[in-house]
Amino acid sequence: MNDKRPLILVVNDDGITAPGIQALISFVKSFGEVIVVAPDKAQSGMGHAITMNKPLRLNKLGAIDGAEAYSCSGTPVDCIKFGTKVLAKNRKIDLVVSGINHGLNSSINVIYSGTMSAAVEGALEGAPSVGFSLDNHSLDADFSGCQHIVRTIVQFLLDVPGEKRYCLNVNIPNVRKEELNGIKICRQAKAYWDERFVERRDPFGEPYYWLTGDFIYLDEGEDTDVWALKNNYVSVVPTKSDLTDYNAITTLKDGKEFVQ
Repeated sequence: MNDKRPLILVVNDDGITAPGIQALISFVKSFGEVIVVAPDKAQSGMGHAITMNKPLRLNKLGAIDGAEAYSCSGTPVDCIKFGTKVLAKNRKIDLVVSGINHGLNSSINVIYSGTMSAAVEGALEGAPSVGFSLDNHSLDADFSGCQHIVRTIVQFLLDVPGEKRYCLNVNIPNVRKEELNGIKICRQAKAYWDERFVERRDPFGEPYYWLTGDFIYLDEGEDTDVWALKNNYVSVVPTKSDLTDYNAITTLKDGKEFVQ
C-alpha cells in the first residue's frame, strides 16, 4: 500500500456486484488508494446490525477498476469493521464512502439504511464518512449524473481539517445534471412508514408475508431533505450516532415524572 495517498474505504449495502458501488469506485479512485469491502449479497434495510452468532467470511476478489476488493458474508457494518480492523493493516482510514445506494435514504429511512449505518460506523471509527443514495431502484440506473456531486463532496471531506469529522447523508434526485438546482444542507424530515403485512400462501397452503406500507410525511418545512429532493436539490444532512432526546432531558431531569 502507498502510505502517502489518502486511504479510502468503499462499502455499500446492495452487494459487491451492484452497479452503484461500481460507479462509486470509478468516481473516487483518483483521490487516493481505495479498498472495497461489500456484502456478498444484498443487505438493504439491515441498519446497524452486526454478525455475532456465526463466523464471517472475507473473500478477496480480483481488482475492481484498479481497487483492492473483497466480499464479506456479513452486514454493511461488518464490512466497515473488516476494513478498519483487518484490511487497513494498522493504517488509518482517511475517508469512508458508502453507496451509491439504489433508492433514497432520506428522512426516517436513514435509521433502516445499511448504506448510512456503514457511514455512521465509519465515523465511530474516527473517519470522515459519507453515504450516497440515488432516487432510482433499478439495476439499470444511470449513475453518471452523480459523478460531479460525489467528487465535490469527497474533495470537501478530504480537505476538512482533521478535528472536524463529518458524517454526511447525501441523497441525489434522479434527474439530468442540467435539471439540478444545486446542493442544499438540510435537516432530516419528520415522517414515518405506516406499515402492514400482506399475507400470501405457498404451494403447500402455508402463509408467508411481505412487508409493505405508505410513507407518511409530517413536515411542511422547506429546510428538509424531502423538500430539497422534491425541488431537484441534492440533500446533504449531517448525521451522528447520538440518539439522545435533549428536549426530553430538560423535561425529565428532576425525575418527578417517575415518582410513584
